[in-house]
Amino acid sequence: MRWLRRLIGDPLPEDFPGRLVESENAIGSAAVRGGGYLVVTELGLWIPDGGRARRIGWHLVSKATWGDGTLTLTEADETGTAGPAVVLRDREPVRFELPRPGKVPWLIRRRVDGSIRARHRAELTSGGVWFVQRKLPGRDGVVLQARPDPGADLEVVAAIAREAADKLAPPQV
Repeated sequence: MRWLRRLIGDPLPEDFPGRLVESENAIGSAAVRGGGYLVVTELGLWIPDGGRARRIGWHLVSKATWGDGTLTLTEADETGTAGPAVVLRDREPVRFELPRPGKVPWLIRRRVDGSIRARHRAELTSGGVWFVQRKLPGRDGVVLQARPDPGADLEVVAAIAREAADKLAPPQV
């Protein structure tokens, strides 16, 4: 099957160290200066990770910006729950210099934006919190995520998660 992918233009590099699942397809890729690749699939973004590669699901990409030949990526970790919401904490941004980016930055923006179904910002006395309803890659349904500002009271976040769930209309299918 590899020869067929090459014939029709599979964007997965030959020396890519990751292992895509059977139903996963590379949509675009770009070499990273210093080694490795960014590989865009329908399930997430594969990034270089210490000589290997790992996939970040689109629902865990908090922010991706492109400028001056560099993609800056902020990944989120699921740290718990607050009512019906999954609580996220952003990692430190990581930068990938792409000498020949092709359509990868555009594909990433499209996938990240496409995963968001609805959002709601709640201001608290101890900061604020974003509630975001996102599609889970490769699965039916959505997840409600809460991304509190540093210092926000998580008990208050849990209390208003139910209200945010009500305010965020179910996505139109």
